[in-house]
Amino acid sequence: MLAFVATAFTEALRQHTFLQYALLAGLLASIPCGVVGSFVVIRRISYIAGGIAHTVLAGLGVVHYLRVVHGFTAISPMGGAVIAALLAALVIGWVSLKLKQREDTVIGAVWAMGMAVGIVFISLTPGYTTDLMSYLFGNILMVSAQDLRLIAMLDVVVLVVVALFHKQLLAVCFDSEYAALRGVHVNRFYFLLLGLTALTVVLLVSVVGIILVIALLTLPAAMANLYARRLWQMMAIATGVCMVMTTGGLALSYGPDLPAGAVTILLTGTAYFLTVVWRRP
Repeated sequence: MLAFVATAFTEALRQHTFLQYALLAGLLASIPCGVVGSFVVIRRISYIAGGIAHTVLAGLGVVHYLRVVHGFTAISPMGGAVIAALLAALVIGWVSLKLKQREDTVIGAVWAMGMAVGIVFISLTPGYTTDLMSYLFGNILMVSAQDLRLIAMLDVVVLVVVALFHKQLLAVCFDSEYAALRGVHVNRFYFLLLGLTALTVVLLVSVVGIILVIALLTLPAAMANLYARRLWQMMAIATGVCMVMTTGGLALSYGPDLPAGAVTILLTGTAYFLTVVWRRP
């Protein structure tokens, strides 16, 4: 059965450009997913990723409204998603650190307001918005060449930043108080980590959608954490797992014409629970 699915998917991959784009999008998104997802799991900020993910709808809605109603094409929907995600990360970090408010309350406010802004602008936009609403559940088959270029650029940004500030980010994740005593600017690197998380969320939105983004950001890293002894090992394993899951989800969903994002998450969730059971003490 699996051999038949793989053969049929491989044959279709040779014939259809949109499938090639989809596969490449999944592979490109897997890189920062494994790298940043490892920090997210260690720092235990998956709930922040959820808040940022749902705020992305605001950026998508505003840009779509400007493009349709006012003919403003300088920013793509993905570009609007990047701006919204970074603003959400900035607000969450600033209110939590500077105003000393509870993170869960701030995240709840940003989460709800971001979704509300997106829905309002979508409703104000005349015509069909099915392509935009597909971002809620993901539609990797709609990824364009322009989206791939943007994803590749964001990949480079994430990898360069992590390479330059690996030690500082690691210190902030494991023991921020000790890092502050050693002279590390904890708040600055906390904001940097939130920014990287925001960029990764945008990558995953095009693959699995806003609602499912948390699972793909955390589950591969959580599986990798069961086997890795060092952070770089965790990142490498998580990246590989994410590549396998996105490719497998795309292949399994293609034949029955199922939502690729949902199938990818079901596959990833199943793999996670099987891994936990296998590794239980």
